[in-house]
Amino acid sequence: MNNEGVDKSKRQFLTSALTVVGAVGTGYLAVPFLAQMQPSTKAMAAGAPVQVDISKMETGQLIRVAWRGKPVWIVNRTEEVLTTLSTLNDKLRDPLSNESIQPPYSKNPNRSIKPDIFIAVGLCTHLGCSPTFRPEIAPVDLGNDWKGGFFCPCHGSWFDLAGRVYRGVPAPTNLEIPPHRYVNDSLIIIGEDTVEKTA
Repeated sequence: MNNEGVDKSKRQFLTSALTVVGAVGTGYLAVPFLAQMQPSTKAMAAGAPVQVDISKMETGQLIRVAWRGKPVWIVNRTEEVLTTLSTLNDKLRDPLSNESIQPPYSKNPNRSIKPDIFIAVGLCTHLGCSPTFRPEIAPVDLGNDWKGGFFCPCHGSWFDLAGRVYRGVPAPTNLEIPPHRYVNDSLIIIGEDTVEKTA
């Protein structure tokens, strides 16, 4: 076959044009198909649950995860911390968490399902700054009354290691406790409530 009279630039242009048109057409067909696989707008607004493996957490350690665009703290509290919590009640604005946001299963002195594991939304209830984790006892900058907790550097609010707010600071309520449940001893789901079984 003799190809001497064939215009190769025209052939190359047609091949390129058809490739582009084919790619655009494939994209046009794929977008609705892929869009149906995405969570609904309502589900995205609600925020999907987050699984957290705590099997490697050390005693006294804090880990951070994101849920609904907010930081969530998980703290593995020491026995010393748990003992100290009950001694702070007279210094706290809402020691029994009557005015605070938490699921019913976290409305207890430790504000947790398991005493040693504390879970809270890491935003100050005053103006939404993120407090710093200060587990040390009586540091020079916070004084002898500090028994470990969360300090908000924006306006000076203090929270103990159960997220309970001290009296006389700007924050009006304790830290929020998000809904959560344990799948087993080492796996927590943030954003799903504990389901209590009824007989």
